[in-house]
This record gives sequence, C-alpha cells and structure tokens, in this order.
Amino acid sequence: MAKLITQISETFKKQYANVAQRIIICGGTGCIASDSHGVYEAFKEEYRKRGLEHCVEITSACREKSTYISKSGCQGFCAQGPLVSVGDIFYTKVKVADVAEIIDKTVLKGEVIDRLLYVNPVDGVHCKTLDDIPFYKKQHRILLADCGKINPEDINEYIGRGGYHGLAKALEIGPEAVIEEMKISGLRGRGGGGFPVWLKWNLTRKPKSKEKYMICNGDEGDPGAYMDRSLLEGNPHSVVEGMIIAGFTIGASKGLFYIRAEYPLAIERIQKAINDCYKKGLLGKNILGSGFNYDLEIRYGAGAFVCGEETALIASVEGKRGTPRPKPPFPATKGLWDKPSSINNVETLANVPYIMTQGGKWYASMGSGKSTGTKVFAMTGKVKNTGLIEVPMGITIKEVAYDIGGGPLKGDHVKAVQTGGPSGGVIVPQYFDMPITYESLQEIGSIMGSGGLIVMDETDCMVDIAKFYLEFCVDESCGKCAPCRIGGYQMLSILEKITNGTSEPADLEKLHDIASAMQKASLCALGQTAPNPVLSTLKFFKDEYEAHVNGKCCPTGKCSKLINYSINDKCIGCGACKRACPVNAISGEPRTKHLIDQKKCIKCGQCFAACKFNAVVKG
Repeated sequence: MAKLITQISETFKKQYANVAQRIIICGGTGCIASDSHGVYEAFKEEYRKRGLEHCVEITSACREKSTYISKSGCQGFCAQGPLVSVGDIFYTKVKVADVAEIIDKTVLKGEVIDRLLYVNPVDGVHCKTLDDIPFYKKQHRILLADCGKINPEDINEYIGRGGYHGLAKALEIGPEAVIEEMKISGLRGRGGGGFPVWLKWNLTRKPKSKEKYMICNGDEGDPGAYMDRSLLEGNPHSVVEGMIIAGFTIGASKGLFYIRAEYPLAIERIQKAINDCYKKGLLGKNILGSGFNYDLEIRYGAGAFVCGEETALIASVEGKRGTPRPKPPFPATKGLWDKPSSINNVETLANVPYIMTQGGKWYASMGSGKSTGTKVFAMTGKVKNTGLIEVPMGITIKEVAYDIGGGPLKGDHVKAVQTGGPSGGVIVPQYFDMPITYESLQEIGSIMGSGGLIVMDETDCMVDIAKFYLEFCVDESCGKCAPCRIGGYQMLSILEKITNGTSEPADLEKLHDIASAMQKASLCALGQTAPNPVLSTLKFFKDEYEAHVNGKCCPTGKCSKLINYSINDKCIGCGACKRACPVNAISGEPRTKHLIDQKKCIKCGQCFAACKFNAVVKG
C-alpha cells in the first residue's frame, strides 16, 4: 500500500535536488493582509526581469541550480509580517520595495540586511535566523513545523516530507490497531472538551450501519482564535490525511469538512488538497488498493458560535437551524442523518498522521499526565510578541507569557491571562507557575478551550472583560433553553449596571447565583460555560467589582461612565481641551483656568487626550 506514496516521495526529492536556494514568503491570512502576496509577485517579476533561473513549482521542468520561490502557510510570528526566508536568513516586515535589495545582497552575495532582521526588544540583538528569535525557542512545533516550510498547495511536497505515510500504515494495520495506537498516544480532543479520541472513534465504530460519517469541525468561533484557520491554510493535507485515517477507522464512507464561510483561503486550500487527493488515488474508490472507499467534501458554516457544539453542527449540516439537542443519544450512535458519526476539530485531526508515523508512545512522551502532546494557542493581547504558538502540554503560563510572548507591552507585570475564550476564565499571577493541562485549568475555573490565549495588563478592567465575553455569549446563544437565554441576558444587565454606576451591593450575589444556575441547567456547553469569565473574575478580582459597585469608580479608567474629568491648576488656558470637546462642556476665557460642566460631559476623553500640560485629570 505504501508503494505509491514512496514512489511520489522519491520523485519529488529527486526534482527538489535541483533547487539551489529557496525563498519562502509567508502566505497566511495575517501576512496576506500586510501585502505578502505583493511581495511574492515582486520576487517572481524581479527574477523574470533579470533572467535569473527560478521556479514556482517543483516539477521535472525545474532546472538545475534554480531558486524556488514559494508561499508557505502561517509561520506564527504574525505581528512581524510579511515574513520572508532566504535559506536560513529570516526577514520581517518585508515590503515590495525591499525585494530588489534582498536579491542583490542576500540572494546573489550572501549578505544580511540588518534592518530587515527581527530585533529582540530585551537586549537589542538582531536575530539572523528563526531559531535565534526568543518567540520560537520554547515552542515545540509539530503541527506548525511544516506550516512555514512547505508550499501548502503542493501535495507532492507534503508527501515528500512524509505525508500520507501514516495513511498507508493505517490501511495496513487495520482499524483496531489504529485505535490502540491512538489510545497509547493519549490524544484528547483539541476543540475544548478534551474527550479521548480513541474512545470517541471506538464508540462510533461499534454500531452496525451501512452509512457512517466523519466530520471535521472547522467552525472556529472564539474571539481572537485562529489556530484551526492557520492549520487549514498552512498544512491542509495534514488535516485531510487525518480525516481519511479517522474515516477508515470508524468505518465511514464519507467525510465532511464544516468550515466557516469567513475562511475563504482555508476553504480554497482544503478544496485543492481534496482535488489533488482524488487525482493521486488517495480518495475515492479502493484507496491505495486497500478496498476502502471514501469521499470528502466541504460544507460552509454561517459563523454561529453555537455550531461549535457537535449536535448543533450536525443540525446545520442537515440544513436545519443550528441548535443543540439533549444527549443521549450521542452522535456516535445517532448523528448526521441519524447515522453513527464522529466529530473532531481541525487540530485534533492534524495530530493523527504524526501519531501514525511516529507512534503513540512518541506522542505520549510529550506533555504532562493525562494531557499529552502539544497544544496550539493564538496568543494575543498586551504582550510584546503576539502570534500562533505550539507548546508542549505542561508548560507554564509564565513561560508562555514572558519567555515566548516577551512579557507585557508596558511595565513588567502581567495582570491576568485568559484561556478558553468566552467559555474560559482568567488565570492570575499566583498560578503562573502551574502547568497548563486540562485538569489544572479546570481546577482554577478556566478551561483549555480550542486555544485562545489573551494576555492582560493593569490597564484592563476585569469587569469590562467579563462583560465583553458575556455580550458575545448572549449574542451567540441559540435561545433554545431558558437558563442560557434568560440567565445570560440577566447577567449582562447586571454587569451593565455595574459598569455604568447604577448597581447595588446585592447585585454581586445575584450575579453569582444566576451564573451557578446557568452552569447546572443549560442545555449545552455554551450556556454551561458562559458564566466562567464572570465567576473567575469575581473570584480573583472581587475588589474591582466592589470598587465599581460601592465606590462608583473603575480603577483602570476603562468604564467611561464611572470616570469624571476635571481641570486642575496646571491649566494655562490654551483652549485645546475646549476645542476638542464635541458637546461644548468646557468653558473658560483664554489664559484662564477652564472648567468642565459635569452635566454636559459625555466622558469621551477627548479633552484628556488634547491637553499637553497634564491639566486634565480623570478619576
């Protein structure tokens, strides 16, 4: 069964041997937004104009000593894009205007352009290679290892780097052996629930049915999360291969990718990967001569957060309104079209080919306890280095925020880290040395979630953070069950009272009681976990809530309705604040101290921003 895969791999390696040098331009969504596509086209045009030998695809026509100009998927260092690698030299924030200089100095002469290197803000050192950059040093990149190195649109390169060998092995050893290997690996669902993958597959495999379905959940809905999108864009074949192995294992005849429609590049690259697999005989009838028949297709998600819940997702695929239903029955016995179905998210499935080729014991050797392997996080917020990271399970929050993230943007103190998005909770400094595992996060009121990780500093108001996430959950609630529909709205109403200065001390107790009721009585995980940000911020930052409720002030100044602007004796009467005020709330003659009419003031802060003499103060 592996003969065809080996043949394609060897052919690619022979053709790739003609390449003398490779230029890689990041083709992830983040870099594309910064015009990496223009940079890619500029390299091709510059090579064409100069008559330099190059290729944009590895084929038999690729001449000896060519330069291979290729795109890659997301390389993770999103804030520094567009990213360009010339061999080992790693350039950041590259513009179209830089292309000619890169060819002249780096490609043709081997010189390094210092101004395009990443500069470590801690010590001012220019980082020549990717491995020199602190952002990458503590990462353990398995799923993301090839995202910045291979052309995501070339199936031959994926196979040349070991791709589809895991599928060939799975077809040879059979479903039971695959499940045993997954059991040894300890892989758990990366979509948030952390359910053992082997167990879910085994439960779906057992029912007798002529039709079974394998579904990939690519409906990534957490605010600030883009892990699954980047994997679909950067290494689509790893997810496709995982889907084929999973389908074979559970006995499915069809697999479906459920990808949100807002991910056009991910959809485009997955569709190309599927098409190429059919051409190579890796999908369709009698795959690799094994007798296994399997088809894959894409269904678009409409962007509903609740469709991340598996029964709501199934309803959406069937053309119904995406609402969850009570369980049991579970999808493993009664899923899509009432047939046994298994659902895993993108990151979970991307792990499968590596486990099959390297072995379950290899995978289980990474991580901590029952949380094995690695986890991909989208790190955002008040941190120097934002981006997509992959770290071993068991790493600490401190290592992620300070060693990889570079610490807070301002000052030296991270106030809290939020994991799990709208369903998670905040982690405070006293727990920063705690290993990141499913169990440890749950113990302190947070969850792993799909992989959103937001770093917050002293300028962030925890009440405002809780309100932001609850607003999201209220908007995204399907409204099917009363605890979520009514409870979420009531909690949000209380938070709005707290942030606008009309709350009472009893509101904090009401907030806690409603949250507890939602956790116990909601139909699905959206309602059950929506109170988490509120409960965790109440637990660790109760003093901020009390300042809002009792003192009618926001310690961070984020809640505008609790801020009073005034003018002190430093005022020289320049009139800058008066001119900036949109509601004419400031009065005063030139060169005399001005005054703010508190009844007219709308707390917009324009006067504070306009004053150059620190005469406008807020409190």
